[in-house]
Amino acid sequence: MKRFALPATAAATAALLLTACTGGADGSSGSAAPPAPSARTHGCLTADQAAKGAFGLEAGTAAGGTLDAYYRDSDAGGAKVGIVLSHQLGGSLCDWTPYLAAFTAAGYAVLPFGSEGDVTDGIRAAADYLKGKGVTKLALIGASKGGTASLVAARLASPLPIAAVVTLSAPEANGQFNGALAVRNSTVPTLFAAEEGDSPFNAAARTLYDESASPHKQLKLYPGSSHGAPLLTEGAMPDVQAFLAAYAPPTG
Repeated sequence: MKRFALPATAAATAALLLTACTGGADGSSGSAAPPAPSARTHGCLTADQAAKGAFGLEAGTAAGGTLDAYYRDSDAGGAKVGIVLSHQLGGSLCDWTPYLAAFTAAGYAVLPFGSEGDVTDGIRAAADYLKGKGVTKLALIGASKGGTASLVAARLASPLPIAAVVTLSAPEANGQFNGALAVRNSTVPTLFAAEEGDSPFNAAARTLYDESASPHKQLKLYPGSSHGAPLLTEGAMPDVQAFLAAYAPPTG
């Protein structure tokens, strides 16, 4: 029987096909490794920020289960006081990203998270997470619904002591959260802020301030009609930072 030799080019082609089907020269399967999942930027974090700090916050089912969250340590590192930031209805953790650098530069760790469920459960989960990072004390900042929930959370059991609360455009009550009742039974230092043209939240800030039992409370009303986190751009940030420095200093 005659034997036929393949031409050199045909032999090379056959060898390439065989390698592709059976594996590479190093014994691997030959198939490309699946691409690494992209970091969760949530539409507002840089890829680097997401890679370093975006994570899923494990909260109770009432809060929505695993929540979008972002952790960032203070610029100096090893922060002992953390700030948990709760957004308004329909918002997200991205509401807070323009302001995080100011807080981390001042020495705080920050943790904004997203939840349309029981925000107090999310705050409690955030406190537990920050405790694992070495944080020993908390400040809560909440916008609108998140502010009312922060007032309620300050009255509930927490993995970490809550040293101060800041509300931006918080209503007296929102769904299951009764802020007016909470402040009557809370001595946590609290700053109530709203803009004068943002009705009815301007009146709610006054009422919550009047009802608050805290010996260390402040009411700040600013010109304009903005709502929630944008107050920090429109005059509130220096007052918020001064309030935190007085009652929840970053040194703990």
